[in-house]
Parts: sequence; C-alpha cells; structure tokens
Amino acid sequence: MTATMLAAVYHGPNDLRVESVPMPEIGPDEVLLRVLRANICGTDLRILHGGHRKYPPGATRIPGHEVVGEVAAAGAAVAANYPLGRRLFVAPNMGRGDSRETISGNNNLDPEFEAIGITMDGAFAEYMRVPSQAIRQGNLMPVAAGVDPAVAALIEPLACVWRGQNKINVGAGDVALVMGAGPIGVLHVMLARLRGATRIIVSEPAAGRREQALALGADVVVDPLSEDLPAVVAAESGGRGADVVITAAPVKALQEQALDLAAMGGRINYFGGLSKDDPFIRFNSNTVHYKELIVTGTTACSTYDCLRAAEIVNSSRLDLSPLITSAFPLSEANAAFAAAADGRNLRVTLIP
Repeated sequence: MTATMLAAVYHGPNDLRVESVPMPEIGPDEVLLRVLRANICGTDLRILHGGHRKYPPGATRIPGHEVVGEVAAAGAAVAANYPLGRRLFVAPNMGRGDSRETISGNNNLDPEFEAIGITMDGAFAEYMRVPSQAIRQGNLMPVAAGVDPAVAALIEPLACVWRGQNKINVGAGDVALVMGAGPIGVLHVMLARLRGATRIIVSEPAAGRREQALALGADVVVDPLSEDLPAVVAAESGGRGADVVITAAPVKALQEQALDLAAMGGRINYFGGLSKDDPFIRFNSNTVHYKELIVTGTTACSTYDCLRAAEIVNSSRLDLSPLITSAFPLSEANAAFAAAADGRNLRVTLIP
C-alpha cells in the first residue's frame, strides 16, 4: 500500500486543495525532510492567483519554498552526511551545474533554473523531497539549536534582501530610504541597521505597517499620501538626499521617484519587480547621468546569499521572530493564505 501525506496542492488559479497525496520517494543521493515549518510569502500568493510564469495552465504542484525540516530519510549515497533528525534549511534555487551563472555563484540567474516549490513540489506538505541537484550545490544548511524553525525559514527572504543590499553596498554612515514596509521592506530596515546605516527612512501608506517599521528599526516613517516625502528625505540627510534607495514594493511610481530622492552618487536597488503586463516606467537618464547614480535590480537569491543569511540567523545577529505574526496548521492552508494576503501579517507560517 502506498504511503500518503497531507499537502496543500495548487490545482489552478485560486484553487488550493488540502488533500492526501503519495509520500515522495527518494533516490540514493536524495534526502526526505519532515517539514517543521513552511512560511507563506508574496511569491506564493502570486502563484495562488495564477500569476507565476513557472506555473503554466494545467500545472498541479505543491508550492512552498521558505522551509525548515528535519531529516526523515536519506539515500545510501548521502546518509553519512545527513543523519536522521538533523534540522536543515533548504535554499530553494538550483542552476544547471555547467551554466556560467551557476559556476559564478549566481544559480538564481540561470535561465533554466529549478526551484523547490516553483518548478517542483515544495514545502506545503508533511514531507518534502530534496533532489540530488540541490544537495550537490550545497542547498541544505544546518539550523542552529535553539533557533525557531519558522524564524530559520526566513533565511530565504533575508538572503534576497542581503543580495539587494550587497549589490548597492549598504553600509556605515548611509542614509537609507526604504520604500514600502511589507515583510521585505521591514527586512531591509533590519538588515540596513545591522550593516551600519546611520539613518533609515521608511515610506509606507499603511499606518499599521509604519508602526511595525518603527518598532523594528526605522528612524522615521512617512505616509507618502499625506506627507512631503522629498522634504523629509532632505531634512534627514542634510539636504543631500538618500545615499541608498530601495524600492521594496512593486509600484511604478516608487521606481520613478527613487531617482529624485537619491543623493549625488547615490545607489538605487529596484527590489520589487513590476507586473509583466505593465513593466515600463518613465526614466530620466539625465538624472542618472548628472547625479552619477548607480541603479540596479536584484531578483531572488543564490545559494551563496542563503549561506550568508544563514550565518546571520544562526548567530542570532538579527532577531527575526517579530516577523512571524501568525501560524496555522497545514490543514487550514487556505485560511493561512487569506491571512497572508490581508496586509496585516508580516509572515504567516504553516505547521504540518
């Protein structure tokens, strides 16, 4: 008789079903994890609503890529390295072993990348298979004793944020402007503080999120709908503008405004990607030219980025526990998705 498990399975746009499915089978160089916690992020919400390019029409798959589990079984070829019960974080992205992007440490940029919960079954289940490709590329990382598994699952979004800030070299003495105070924006605030930013300004229209940003490290919060954001940035930066500007929400107006709010020689990271149906903005290249701005974007995270984020979480250099604001049993996955989408929670975690 085939062993089964409970899983939240995507059957199409807005059709997530909690059902019994066959347990994953593993090969000799693969690992089976018992999922301890799996968090719901914005990508999962986009998947649910049918907006992810890796979930084409007709796809049936288990989502979930922010995950920590413990080893339930390991194939003979890897069992010595993965003893039963070891707690592990799983970096989700994998590249082709021979691609230039993967060889250079940017497996998230491989045009043919694979990802747990994106192109293959993921973590919204009681058990999850870790493929040999992920093991070969170092995607399994130990979780320190005492670290809450839901917090450890935040290594993945922290890695994305670390990649963005590393790209624009956020550091000591910087005046940082974070535009958007959702879960990613708040992580940007916390990491910028850790990296030594002197002053952190957050622009966010939702009052509750402004309060969360203040509690988690922002120096100043601004409602851009009722306050003069350029005036606040000028006042907080001695009239120079922000040394670094991070657009942490997928809003065209933010990307356009970032150029004007940056200081001479400022660095800008377009972190939040725009809708594929309307991705174009008005871009004043003269502003970039005469202010000598550095404008860049980052997407997802590499395995190396996850390694750096795991070091931060395992060493308790950042307390990410305030970001876990709700928890639901796996059997209530649809209610958990609704809570993740209502704008009040930073991160919702599923407990199998």
